[in-house]
Amino acid sequence: MAGMAHSSHFIDVNSYLAPFNLSLHTTLLRADTLTCVRGDRALFSGLSFDLAAGQWLHIRGENGVGKTSLLRLLAGLSKPAEGTIFWREISIQDDLSEYHRHLLFLGHRDSLKEDLTALENLEIATALDGLLISHDEALHALHRFGLRGREDLPVNYLSAGQKRRVLLARLLLRKAKLWILDEPFNALDAHAVEMLSELISEHITSGGAAILTSHQEIPIANGGVIQL
Repeated sequence: MAGMAHSSHFIDVNSYLAPFNLSLHTTLLRADTLTCVRGDRALFSGLSFDLAAGQWLHIRGENGVGKTSLLRLLAGLSKPAEGTIFWREISIQDDLSEYHRHLLFLGHRDSLKEDLTALENLEIATALDGLLISHDEALHALHRFGLRGREDLPVNYLSAGQKRRVLLARLLLRKAKLWILDEPFNALDAHAVEMLSELISEHITSGGAAILTSHQEIPIANGGVIQL
């Protein structure tokens, strides 16, 4: 294909991990020789990795190299030009709805309804996730993310960082095994970055798995790196 840039990756996540004692080391997500094409250019090709419970991956690279495109492939929102993605050794394309039951995807461009309150936005998002949560559970999630006193404000009154916190509050309510997060630390202050890092760490320690993009170093154990 004219103008196509080629790269080939095999990421052995375990080679990046410090030893840790988990009986949950069964592979959850496996990518097999993925190729992603945009226009007449391959953003990446031959990319493979395994991700087990209790592990997470940091997707790194310059803008435009395909980080968000890779996350969308892994979330089943688009299909690779070549290769297959497996959830518990079954292709995610065989039953996307089943895969999505175990997945929480937050894109960096996820939007909120500006005329609704933070609480209303969170309640709508959880309803779309198929969750039945109480009013108090939604409030607790917003309060943990530092939005006490702002839960009933229309979102258009919130700062960029506060809007980001509304989106991230879903992490406390959606009991998904796999988190895929695109630039989750964007627009957050130092305290919120620390809080989110702790939350991701709790998820990993409890046997979850996560894949995220970020331009900063993330102090969470058991992480691997994919450099695009």
